Amino acid sequence: MGATSHQAGAAGRALTADRPSSIRNVVLVGHSGSGKTTLVEALALTAGAVNRAGRVEDGATVSDYDEIEHRRQRSIQLSLVPVEWDGIKINILDTPGYADFVGELRAGLRAADAALFVVSASDGIDGATRMVWDECEAVGMPRAIVVTHLEAARSDYAQMTTVCGEIFGAEDPDAVIPLYLPLHGPAGPDGHAPVTGLLGLLSQRVYEYASGERVERDPDPAELDLITAARARLIEGIIAESEDETLMDRYLGGEDIDLKTLVDDLERAVARGTFHPVLMAAPAADGARQGLGTVELLELITGGFPTPLERPAVTVTRPDGSARPDVTCDPAGPLVAEVVKTSSDPYVGRVSLVRIFSGTLNPEETVHVSGHGLADRGHEDHDVDERIGTLTAPFGKQQRVLGRCIAGDLACVAKLSRAETGDTLSAKDDPLLMAPWTMPDPLLPLAIEAHSKADEDKLSQGLARLVAEDPTMRLEQNPHTHQVVLWSLGEAHQDVALERLRTRYGVQVDPVPHKVSLRETFGGKAAGRGRHVKQSGGHGQFAICEIEVEPLPPGSGIEFVDKVVGGSVPRQFIPSVEKGVRSQAARGVAAGYPLVDVRITLLDGKAHSVDSSDAAFQTAGALALREAAAEARIDLLEPVAELDVLIPDEYVGPVMSDLAGRRGRVVGTDQAGAGRTRVRAEIPEIEIGRYAVELRSVSHGTGRFARAYARHEPMPPQIAEKVREQTEKGTQLR
Repeated sequence: MGATSHQAGAAGRALTADRPSSIRNVVLVGHSGSGKTTLVEALALTAGAVNRAGRVEDGATVSDYDEIEHRRQRSIQLSLVPVEWDGIKINILDTPGYADFVGELRAGLRAADAALFVVSASDGIDGATRMVWDECEAVGMPRAIVVTHLEAARSDYAQMTTVCGEIFGAEDPDAVIPLYLPLHGPAGPDGHAPVTGLLGLLSQRVYEYASGERVERDPDPAELDLITAARARLIEGIIAESEDETLMDRYLGGEDIDLKTLVDDLERAVARGTFHPVLMAAPAADGARQGLGTVELLELITGGFPTPLERPAVTVTRPDGSARPDVTCDPAGPLVAEVVKTSSDPYVGRVSLVRIFSGTLNPEETVHVSGHGLADRGHEDHDVDERIGTLTAPFGKQQRVLGRCIAGDLACVAKLSRAETGDTLSAKDDPLLMAPWTMPDPLLPLAIEAHSKADEDKLSQGLARLVAEDPTMRLEQNPHTHQVVLWSLGEAHQDVALERLRTRYGVQVDPVPHKVSLRETFGGKAAGRGRHVKQSGGHGQFAICEIEVEPLPPGSGIEFVDKVVGGSVPRQFIPSVEKGVRSQAARGVAAGYPLVDVRITLLDGKAHSVDSSDAAFQTAGALALREAAAEARIDLLEPVAELDVLIPDEYVGPVMSDLAGRRGRVVGTDQAGAGRTRVRAEIPEIEIGRYAVELRSVSHGTGRFARAYARHEPMPPQIAEKVREQTEKGTQLR
């Protein structure tokens, strides 16, 4: 945390680790635009992994190298950038900050052992970042904070550290404290004084970056006064987390605690997840080798973040669910690895990014692939043996060959044709299974159709490969509306999925209005007579039946009752009448939606000894039901969802008002932890087709919700009339 570190260049070669203690896995978390990708590139430059900012030797960018990311100017996927510092391999996992790609963030959290929260000095901290912090806190994941965008005219590092303490240190403000103060250069014409160096609070040294290289010196008297004023609080915060209970008494008694003791205690507190230092960083200027604060950040990662050995033992079972002892991070242990990301390469095919939790993965060996627990996402349970191909370490568009991958490390595996994100890899003679991590439910529907016959032939395979790569996307073949529906996390998620379908898999699709599963029912009793009599020479067709229809309670379905007396309808034709009315009910009697919750009673009819037939009575039954419908009020039934909305307390009012405007009925509210409220409501599904997008707007990105089908109930007449009009035009009210 104070002494200068030096790193030999690692550009152009695959980084390997020979023991778990020499590995650090860190995930970068922060809102879109906070500077995560720029920070990754700055760290790679400082560590000698690139030859100029953001570039590897062949000119490819080290992060955001996907063509879609280039076009959108935004990270949309998890990226792994391995670098080396002081003999430690650091796997940096860069995650998208946009809410639509939170599935990639969840994968990064699963693969990492510590999190680096990137916050912008000019933009502040958004609600979604706060929620991720709370999730990490709940599981005790080690965290540190790095402040970016110090070059912005309105940036204020001191104010930002105060905000970090208030938000991230709400439970313990003394656990979120800066390790360095900014050293400012001369103010420019706009009055903004750029940050040109750091004042080390523990080392009491100054680290200047103005020359493009880190230069260390003693502080002058004014700088020493600044350091002394802030140092006491930092030392007290570190000592408060120390395992040595006598240290605080010694410090308060006037003892000068040596630097090594403080640094060791700081590193232990960070690794335990009880202390969260705040640092600052900025990219290197053109031609410079080191960016501001990047050396200090690499020192913290290598010295203060935990090794994979410190991660709790992983719970595993056998694929059949039977118990199995937990596994630890041991290269000689049983093989347990997990696919945290799946992608497609036009030349290599499917590529799986895996985290090794136990054992050692070698190229060209046969492994067991187990996928369980994601059936609700369209991922069928599967167990299969597969031979893996080459092991590689990704770096931008490059794939650098690895000889092996030990417990605690990450690598890319080629040729796993059946492996999907969330699957477990294990030894073929000792198959094991890890429970999949929690992933957000895709709640924004998009109905699609193939653009042409050629696209239709490739659609099924393209969609299957798409959802295999992304478990936050769900494919639905709706049996009621006969639509192909792609469920996603948001509009940007949808757009990227369609673009990948087109560019990777050569499938062009057209979005169509999404339909909900409407139903029809009778609003009262009605009678109908079906007469099907035709004579055209030879055998004719003759069937007459009379029915009565009455509504039943919701959920009753179709009930058929035979009350024919005297044999007016021969017994062999009564099932034919039932088949006819049920067939017509499935097609609908008014707006073309299935008829439900009615009792259809066959009262009477007529038959002919020669011309009556099964087909004739089926037709007569259908005609009778249609005639009864023409004489009755037909109600449209719409599906109603149970909605469970989790929001910060300050958004309860706007969310409840928004639900009321959607014909929602709030059935209860509950406190869901500090500052959070759970709102439970019932709302027609036709009103929440875009709720995944609209809740984000109402709650400023902090709201989440879950939905479940409750029942069908009558739609208000005025809305039902609009739906009928839309149905006649071939669409449906959304």
